[in-house]
Amino acid sequence: MTEPRPYVLILYYSRHGATAKMAQYMARGVEEAGIEARLRTVPAVSPDTEASLDSIPAEGALYCSDSDLRHCAGLLLGSPTRFGNMAAPLKYFIDGTSGLWTNGALINKPAGVFSSSASMHGGQETTLLSMMLPLMHHGMLICGLPYSEPGLNQTDGGGTPYGATHVAGEDGNRELSEIELQLCRAQGKRLARLALTLAANSDGKTV
Repeated sequence: MTEPRPYVLILYYSRHGATAKMAQYMARGVEEAGIEARLRTVPAVSPDTEASLDSIPAEGALYCSDSDLRHCAGLLLGSPTRFGNMAAPLKYFIDGTSGLWTNGALINKPAGVFSSSASMHGGQETTLLSMMLPLMHHGMLICGLPYSEPGLNQTDGGGTPYGATHVAGEDGNRELSEIELQLCRAQGKRLARLALTLAANSDGKTV
């Protein structure tokens, strides 16, 4: 039986498109490293916190399934900032992954996070850190961006060692800068290379 091709899951929620564009550039970096990038999103939630949309979106990435997450070789998780935290639809999805936690399905897989906010100090870093917490509970290995990436010292917009970010502006229409795009690609490539290395050296044991 042929083994399934490894892939990096890029899972995000995006309301106005900025986080979705970041995800696309993450995917470019992943594929430059020689592994498949699988883009997935999550549906919005209604005021009573139940998923309220059709099971298949009208456009854009498909909704993430339990299987997409279970079988990934690595994960990149993205969300706009909501009061210094991830958006409710993404949190709702993650809260439903207890079955994967029980089975240890994500242990020792690399994960990274990315985010966008309206203003420079709109909670990007706290959002990234809060997104890491459930991933650490799953036993994943957190992969950030090292300062060997020159964009971290050059940016006057988004970009942190915790993960790529974007400053979208008050109206949410500011395009990603060249540096922000470069950092997205760099994070995707770094995570993908780590995923390939870990997969090649995996013996099924925890570390």
